[in-house]
Amino acid sequence: MKSPRSRSGSSKDTGPKRIPGKALKSASNPGENDATLDSATSRTARNKTVSLKTARGRTTAQQRWLNRQLNDPYVAAARKQGWRSRAAFKLIEIDDRFKLIEEGTRIIDLGAAPGGWTQVAVKRGAKHVVGLDLLPVDPVAGAEIIEGDFTDPDMPDRLKDMLGGPADLVMSDMAPNTTGHAATDHMRIMGLAEGALDFAFQVLAEGGSFIAKVFQGGSEKDMLALMKTAFSSVKHVKPPASRKESSELYVIATGFRPQRLLEGSENA
Repeated sequence: MKSPRSRSGSSKDTGPKRIPGKALKSASNPGENDATLDSATSRTARNKTVSLKTARGRTTAQQRWLNRQLNDPYVAAARKQGWRSRAAFKLIEIDDRFKLIEEGTRIIDLGAAPGGWTQVAVKRGAKHVVGLDLLPVDPVAGAEIIEGDFTDPDMPDRLKDMLGGPADLVMSDMAPNTTGHAATDHMRIMGLAEGALDFAFQVLAEGGSFIAKVFQGGSEKDMLALMKTAFSSVKHVKPPASRKESSELYVIATGFRPQRLLEGSENA
């Protein structure tokens, strides 16, 4: 999440600067002592409203962005608990519902920067977590982070070696830069989601699960049909932490069935 730049491109802003792939704040042991209480902190902040004292020196876009940040309970809760991004709460809420992360789980986090989802996976008891991103990401205690492209041909085997076996969960919160053109944005996000799904087919253990971000309208027909063949259950969900104005959804696929996928390709 980036703050809008000023029109002049000057460096007069005195606040902390966000570097791609880096978090403004982080903790080695984020969240509450009891992981089941991690999502509760944000709910207690929802009635608090903060107003900016002055708009001096800020563009309208900067003013709007700062107001949204200051009054977003998930931003406040992420800073308080030491999560690297508000997006951590999306995975917390998804996992509270679907119970995807268990002790001993092997997990691959695609597009891991700045590391919020990786933090959640470690906190919730995953045995091995590998985060992958094109951007450099600060280390996350209890996880391995590598800089690279998930579309590289050798990446599936490399990550399985790092995990010590196939993954139980592949998760992707990847999203392209939006253009404001709905059709273009949908095509771009679906391209990433389809690439992540193809990657998951190569690394998932039988019975494994897959999470990916899509935009309103859900998964494309062909992708959805393929997922319903390859997994025993496929659902779309918009966690409470997703902003109301956002068109994002998450597709949750569980019960990977590689044999069904193989049979489908043979009959195609």
